[in-house]
Amino acid sequence: MGDVAVGARSGHDGEEHRGRPVAADPAADGAVTSGSDPMAGGDGPPADEPPRTGGEGTGGAAPKPKKPRSFWKELPILIGIALVLALLIKTFLVQAFSIPSASMENTLKEGDRVLVDKLTPWFGSEPERGEVVVFHDPDNWLAGEATTDPNAFQTFLSWIGLMPSAEEKDLIKRVVGVGGDTVTCKGTGPLTVNGKALNEPYVYPGNTPCSQDDQGGQFSVKVPKGYIWVMGDHRQNSRDSRYNQSDKHHGMVPVDQVVGRAIVKAWPINRWGTLPVPDTFDQDGLNTQSSASTALTVAPQGLALAGAVPVVLWRRRRQESSDTR
Repeated sequence: MGDVAVGARSGHDGEEHRGRPVAADPAADGAVTSGSDPMAGGDGPPADEPPRTGGEGTGGAAPKPKKPRSFWKELPILIGIALVLALLIKTFLVQAFSIPSASMENTLKEGDRVLVDKLTPWFGSEPERGEVVVFHDPDNWLAGEATTDPNAFQTFLSWIGLMPSAEEKDLIKRVVGVGGDTVTCKGTGPLTVNGKALNEPYVYPGNTPCSQDDQGGQFSVKVPKGYIWVMGDHRQNSRDSRYNQSDKHHGMVPVDQVVGRAIVKAWPINRWGTLPVPDTFDQDGLNTQSSASTALTVAPQGLALAGAVPVVLWRRRRQESSDTR
C-alpha cells in the first residue's frame, strides 16, 4: 500500500516496476515537441535563424574577437603617414623657412622661423605690394654668402619640411612694386610708388626709407609685367633689388621665382605673429590683396599629424568591426 506507481512501461516479460520513477517516453505519452527537435522529425532550424552552437567543447565555442593593436604598435604607422603628408604639404601647401640675416629687422629677426604659403600660386595668385615673400635667388644675389654643410639629420629634417634646405638659395624681402608700378627713391625718402608716398612704420628704427649712396640707393624704376621689386625692412642693411640692378633682370625678381608669401612667424614662441600687409599699401586704391590669397597658419608637421590621426582611427575601427563579425 505504501508503494506508489509513478510510471509504467511494458516489456517483453510484462513486469511492472514499482517504487522508482521511469522516464516518460515523449512519443508514447503524446508529448508535443518543437519543429527544431530532430528526434521529432523536424527539418532543423528555420531558414532565418543561424545554427545553434553548443556552449561546451572546443568545437562549438564561438571564436574570440582579436585584441586591437596597442597604441605603440600603431605609432610607427602614424609616424609614417605623418611623414608622407608632411612631404606633400611642404611641396604643395606650406613650408617653414629660417631667417638667415638681419635684412628684414625688426619685422623678422635672424633665427626666426616663418611659414610660407605655397598654395595660392597654384591658383594663379601673384605677389602683391606689401607682402613679405620668399623667392629663389634670381641671378646670383647670394654670391659670396657663407653656406653651411648640413649633416644627415638636418638633411632629413629639410626633406620633410621641418628645416629649410641648405641647398636651395632663397631670399626673403618685402614686395614694394609689382608689374606696371613706378618705384622711386630720392634723398632719404619717403619711398614713392606711382607717385604716392608710403608711410613705412616697419622700417628698422634709425634707418631712412631711402639710402643716400651711389650704389643703387637712389633710383626710379618701372617694374615690367611678370616681375616684382623687393626691398628689405632694414633699409641700410639689405642687398635687395636696389643693389642688383646690374644683373640680367635689372634688380627685378621674376614672379615665377617666388616660392610663396610668408604669413606667420612660427618660432620662437615669444615672436609668434602674423605678417599682414601694412595699411599704407591700401591708400588711394592700391591693390594689396589677391582674391585667391588664403592664409594657412599651421606647420607642415601639424597638418600632417592632423591628417594622419583620422586615417589610423579609421583603420582601427575597421579592424574591430571585422573582428566582431
